[in-house]
Amino acid sequence: MSQPQQPGNWSDPSWPSYQSPAGYPATDQQPTGYGVPGQPPAGYPATGYPPAGYAAPGYLYPPPAPMPMNGRAIAALVLGVLGVLGLCGYLVPGLIGIVGALLGHSARRQIRTAAEQGRPEQGDGMALAGMITGWIAFGLGLAGAVLVTVAIAASISQG
Repeated sequence: MSQPQQPGNWSDPSWPSYQSPAGYPATDQQPTGYGVPGQPPAGYPATGYPPAGYAAPGYLYPPPAPMPMNGRAIAALVLGVLGVLGLCGYLVPGLIGIVGALLGHSARRQIRTAAEQGRPEQGDGMALAGMITGWIAFGLGLAGAVLVTVAIAASISQG
């Protein structure tokens, strides 16, 4: 009669020796796990470090470092959205919007220049969105200011 396999796959002398699952060759050695202190994984030298150019099974190389984000692109998007959201103030959000649009143009030029010099940056889409929302805020703010000015002029001339 066989005793049940020990849970957790850790060694305890009171449990029976390791039995290979069906279909695998039997071995009299306990399996070595990757997290066992003091024991390097299978295929590693005694130092515990993999040989040069070798990735241990189950281990991945670290991911590449993310590209830096362009700060002007972030500022352009924030100012463009603030300009659109604040259109109740007529001229002031339009001025905020034009600053966002100009920052967006500057950020896209800066991103292109950085890519040509071999140090790519992220943020081209954010800069474009900042330009679009900034120009929309400026246009609507300017139109609102013109309408208010015309309405004031018309009321003065009638009075």
